[in-house]
Amino acid sequence: MKDRTSSVSPTMTSPSVPVMAADESATSHAEPHSVASFKHTRASRWMHWINFPLLTIMVWSGLRIYRADVQDPFGVGIAGWHWFNLFPEWINESLGLRRKLAKGMAFHFTFGWFFTLNGIAYAIYLARSGEWRHIVPDRRDLADVAAVVLHDLKLRKATPPQGRYNAAQKVAYSGVLFLGFTVVISGLAILSPTQLSPLTRLLGGYEFARTIHFSSTIGFLLFFVTHLLQVTRAGWSNFASMVTGYELKKDVK
Repeated sequence: MKDRTSSVSPTMTSPSVPVMAADESATSHAEPHSVASFKHTRASRWMHWINFPLLTIMVWSGLRIYRADVQDPFGVGIAGWHWFNLFPEWINESLGLRRKLAKGMAFHFTFGWFFTLNGIAYAIYLARSGEWRHIVPDRRDLADVAAVVLHDLKLRKATPPQGRYNAAQKVAYSGVLFLGFTVVISGLAILSPTQLSPLTRLLGGYEFARTIHFSSTIGFLLFFVTHLLQVTRAGWSNFASMVTGYELKKDVK
């Protein structure tokens, strides 16, 4: 006699228990993984890292030249009142800025030509590759600079438009390219004021060309400090992208 007891198939489940596929369950509990996003070309990375030691040596050797010319130091003051000299004695001693004008000039002008050649190569690269479009700001970028600064200072919640670079970065990078041009042109006017007298006169004379050169150097230093702070704020992934070319981002899918 057959057993009339109803059997339950092993594939059937109670309607009160929800069914979830194994892969769906695993996906729901999985954490988002990182995705490599292309950010910097090889040429821009190489020229960036070549420029870093060159600019450091240029600033250091330029300060040696300034240290040797203490008869006319640059200072800060107003209305005839002298407040303080730029680069006081304790900075000169800590940086090893000895009073040796010839060595300072030898370092400065030797590495200055490498700095100039690297700048020319970068300008040609920007023009031929079209990368200048990511750096040169347009009217909209100029209007968004204040919003980016306020957002970085945590004074504005809305995130400004962001491409490869934001508006403030475009203005800063274009500005530092202009500083590179002015520092080279004014440096040539100072190096050979007689042979390049038309250039020296165009810049307002030797003393004014010297002021332009020194002011451009201060601009480089301010950019350098700000750049380091922004890179630190952006995190390791942003720094690594200038080495590898790719930035790791969280995949939100």
